[in-house]
Amino acid sequence: MTFDVELVGKIGSMALIDKESNILDYTLIARISSELRPGYVWITSGATETGRLDYIKRNGKELKGSSEDIKTDYAAQGQAILMSTYRQYMDSKYSLRQVLVEHQHFNDEQKKEHLRQMLLRCKEQNAIPIVNYNDAVSTEESRRLEIETLQHKKRKVVECVDNDETAAQIACLLKARHLIILTSTEGIYRENGNPDTLIEEISGKDIYEVLGNITECENYCSGASRAGANGAKAKLEYIKDAVVNGTSVIIASARHSIKDLLSGKAKATRIGVR
Repeated sequence: MTFDVELVGKIGSMALIDKESNILDYTLIARISSELRPGYVWITSGATETGRLDYIKRNGKELKGSSEDIKTDYAAQGQAILMSTYRQYMDSKYSLRQVLVEHQHFNDEQKKEHLRQMLLRCKEQNAIPIVNYNDAVSTEESRRLEIETLQHKKRKVVECVDNDETAAQIACLLKARHLIILTSTEGIYRENGNPDTLIEEISGKDIYEVLGNITECENYCSGASRAGANGAKAKLEYIKDAVVNGTSVIIASARHSIKDLLSGKAKATRIGVR
């Protein structure tokens, strides 16, 4: 099977935060950044939370107002910090390109192809794209109305309600060999919160058996790491299209290196046809 890119990876907001110090985990971002190379596409959450923590640091208080406006303002502040941090620790011989996407870029064929070609050019131009949802300009109300309109026109609509879906859709768009989703847990658990019940493999003899086993594992999932997140069950639902497309999926803790995850050295939940 031929793949256009080697890896699409994604890290969640809570995995990026050092909970003890309540700041970005710079050691973690340094390690991830040092492993990125052309042929990888990296999706990063964390702009809103990073902006919130930075605002508090500089002003000694949180923003007040509507939740929508606050999210917009924090995201705009956090994006700059995230990108400068990735740039600081990335190999200096590679270019970094920030890519902010919205649901419309996956539901309009012309925009989707434009995005695909741009991301593919990065590989040829010695650049690494860092992708995030464009929270700074997209309100929940406008997104809901746009999605409803699209649902009347077509059967399947990409919502990009969180970056797990965005990562899975980019893996499909680029036909990625691997999709890694980094979280604050070791992977998918049979028992919520219990790492001893890690499901290390979700597989099958063919794609139909794999999809059935993914759906069965969704029954073990409940809860989410933060308000507004959709949790492990949603991750499993989102990655189905990528698995059908031939991508091997790894859901794992952000404490593991990309190298160890790809080699099989680190524990994780690995998903695909045997």
